[in-house]
Amino acid sequence: MIRDALVGTVIAEYAVQDMVGEGGTAMVYRALHPTHGIVALKVLRTKLRNDPTAVTRFEREAEFGIRVVHPSVVRTIEIGAADGLKYLAIEWAPGELLEKVAKRTGAFPRAQVASIVRQIGDAVDASHRQGIVHRDLKPENLMYDSVNDRVRLLDFGIAAEPEQGNDQRLTRDGFFVGTLLYVAPEALSGVLVGPTADQYSLATIAYFLLTGVHPYTARSTRDMLSQLLTQPPTPLNKAVPGLVFSDDVERVVMKGLARQPTDRYPGITDFASALETALVAMPAVAAPKSGGLFGRVKGLFGSRDS
Repeated sequence: MIRDALVGTVIAEYAVQDMVGEGGTAMVYRALHPTHGIVALKVLRTKLRNDPTAVTRFEREAEFGIRVVHPSVVRTIEIGAADGLKYLAIEWAPGELLEKVAKRTGAFPRAQVASIVRQIGDAVDASHRQGIVHRDLKPENLMYDSVNDRVRLLDFGIAAEPEQGNDQRLTRDGFFVGTLLYVAPEALSGVLVGPTADQYSLATIAYFLLTGVHPYTARSTRDMLSQLLTQPPTPLNKAVPGLVFSDDVERVVMKGLARQPTDRYPGITDFASALETALVAMPAVAAPKSGGLFGRVKGLFGSRDS
């Protein structure tokens, strides 16, 4: 575990035990509370305490996390402030980030992919029913308990409500939010995307879990942007030599990856259900392990929340 100055201190009854992660806006700790037990405590970075946009985004993350209640969504407990620190307490979910599991194991068995995608689809659908688009659906924002085959969605840090007025937006026109490896093409213009953008991200996750590679490969951020805007994704059956999927599986995945939002499925659970049906119908065969490409290119295409 990483250690820093807050480890060993108490923040509003949360006894900070270890630092478990960090991002551009916050540090994440494991902490013990007398009532809530072990939680993930997200603390806004000191340099952002007086940044109105950062504070508003942090508060909005808490609001969305409280509103979206579903077994496959990590529960937000509370938001508060103490000793000059802004914090967010979140349910502690067992397991590892799906990204870490995928990097270690490579392509997943198809039945496992069907289960994972269905659970993610249900979780994101609960968000959509609250009028919230996640906008940063990716393996790094999914906790996976491989023992129980359970996936939990987390991090509403850049989520948004498409119906909100422009005066409530925290992202300027012309700036996209999300992670380039998983972002929908329509988001690149900076417009406030709709629920089908999350479906595109889930289709990318499905593609990656099935093959160990991504539908687009590029040597730089500029190349990746160009490919997303001008080229179709690599067909599923051409992703890895020797790895073959049924026509139905490829059709479902590529429909989820359609460039035009209107060409995708009506809802994210429609996509997840169609993929599960297609995968279950396939005969069970071994899938080759692959994952190195993800590790090599991930650093080029990190999350953007300008």
